[in-house]
Amino acid sequence: MTTKSKVTNRLAKEKSPYLLQHAHNPVDWFPWGEEAFAKAKAEDKPIFLSIGYSTCHWCHVMERESFENIEVAKLLNQDYVCIKVDREERPDIDHIYMEACQTLTGSGGWPLTIIMTPKREPFYAATYLPPRSQRGMPGLIELLPRLSELWKNQRDTALSAGEELSSLMKRMPEFNIGAQISEEVFVQAFNQFERNFDNIYGGFGLAPKFPVPHTLLFLIKYYELFKEPRALQMVEKTLTSMYRGGIYDHIGFGFARYSTDRKWLVPHFEKMLYDNALLAMAYAESYRVTGISLYSRVAGEIFNYLLRDMISSESGFYSAEDADSEGEEGRFYTWSQDDVMAILGSRGAAYCEMYDITATGNFEGKNIPNLLKNQKFDNAGREFEAERQQLYVNREKRVKPLKDDKILCAWNGLVIAAMSKAYQIMNDGRYLQSAEQAADFIWQKLRREDGRLLARYRNGEADFPAYAADYAYFIWGLLELYEAGSEKRFLEMAQELNQDLLKYFWDEKTGGLFLYGADSEVLLTRPKVYYDGAMPSDNAVACLNFLRLARMTGNRELEEKGREQLLLFAGAIRENPTAYSFWLLAALYYKQAGQRIILNN
Repeated sequence: MTTKSKVTNRLAKEKSPYLLQHAHNPVDWFPWGEEAFAKAKAEDKPIFLSIGYSTCHWCHVMERESFENIEVAKLLNQDYVCIKVDREERPDIDHIYMEACQTLTGSGGWPLTIIMTPKREPFYAATYLPPRSQRGMPGLIELLPRLSELWKNQRDTALSAGEELSSLMKRMPEFNIGAQISEEVFVQAFNQFERNFDNIYGGFGLAPKFPVPHTLLFLIKYYELFKEPRALQMVEKTLTSMYRGGIYDHIGFGFARYSTDRKWLVPHFEKMLYDNALLAMAYAESYRVTGISLYSRVAGEIFNYLLRDMISSESGFYSAEDADSEGEEGRFYTWSQDDVMAILGSRGAAYCEMYDITATGNFEGKNIPNLLKNQKFDNAGREFEAERQQLYVNREKRVKPLKDDKILCAWNGLVIAAMSKAYQIMNDGRYLQSAEQAADFIWQKLRREDGRLLARYRNGEADFPAYAADYAYFIWGLLELYEAGSEKRFLEMAQELNQDLLKYFWDEKTGGLFLYGADSEVLLTRPKVYYDGAMPSDNAVACLNFLRLARMTGNRELEEKGREQLLLFAGAIRENPTAYSFWLLAALYYKQAGQRIILNN
């Protein structure tokens, strides 16, 4: 039985929109903290840990189907201590237990479900779990009693599994320290990207397809340095195909997180700040290299979306917009042909032909506007601008998807970097002004009195000691801002933050940066993130920051830090270079002679 509960649990006192979404579940949720662990220890119960984020479609499904289910809630409350975590507030917790899930099951994703001991050692992991078993997927109503029985009557099995997995996770990876990154590594990466390239629809691999803009940034740089036209061809094909697809919002602008199909037609409709920042940078860089106006227009439209819908009154940028509205994925973004014709009148038929709007639809009986079937797409945006505005005004009357209005330091750093870079290329003063204001907002609102950077701001409250990515991305933004011609104080801010980054995160034994600081909560492990995922790794971005700061200021110690990082991770990069595209950018920068500029006070 599933019903919307009238109860209020402890999550009602939290700031996270994701946690607040679960504040009225019948599950007796705790936020991550000592109260929950003390209860688990005192009552001798295992911990049910659930990790997700506010714009995650399957997180909504599990909340609606499982955590609002009275029978599931009864089992959880009776036999477990339940903890809910927002992965965007606590990437440290998420990273550790996602690694546990991938080790145990061979895969991962969100919502992430972990059963662990009061000592926080995991012995069971899964992702989405329905209330009852279906299609080979275990259901909570059957699973929870079995795991509780294991805990009560076969405790040694659970403890042994938890200890063994935890011990495995605590082993630091062995790096081939001292390996060199030679020119052949860049060529190898290019060749691997080319082999994996989709010549028909652009992008890499089949479905689902993710944008991975830092791969495109590497290929742009590779084209410039190695004079390889195929690298730029892959970039152009990908950027053009993505724009033409339904992953791009042709009515309100901005990109969804990824495409569920090979063609870029059907996205999971959530829009993430980090994707749009990095994609805007990729489009702007492509315009710089090619002069093709489509790319500057798309970059500008992304920024228009961010400045219209994703900026706070205090000049920080919100995190994301949901895929769902009124309980249905994509409802806000899709159209019937009749609706479009009624709104556009005499221009409706031409618009429908251009944007693939049909009576039968291209997504569950409705239509996602796209340009995939029309070869005359180059000027579609300009030709149908008046019609787009009419549809936008009409769409604004709909029930909107939830906006996750927390402001994350790291993701704002990416926006600052993107806008500053775009200002240098496109010369739109709005971008420089917005980047400066966002940087000042972070400096004033997301720091403690002692100067320690904080990770999240919402409703007037900043919290959580910042992670390595917060420092690395924000410093990146400050360096781009300074290079865009802004004030010297932004360079000085970057230098101060870089000192703190090394103070709190640098591994004095082997080099590299830990995910969370030496002054932060001690967790099961203290990992280093060095491979590039949806965002470039904090270590890779910091490495490039060290090298750039060294050349800007003449600080040879920072150049040595960057060299140390490249030597530490070179072995991993050489083994699988396509997983380290931002590292390759840093290595290319290191190998370029560059012009040293010494700045005197």
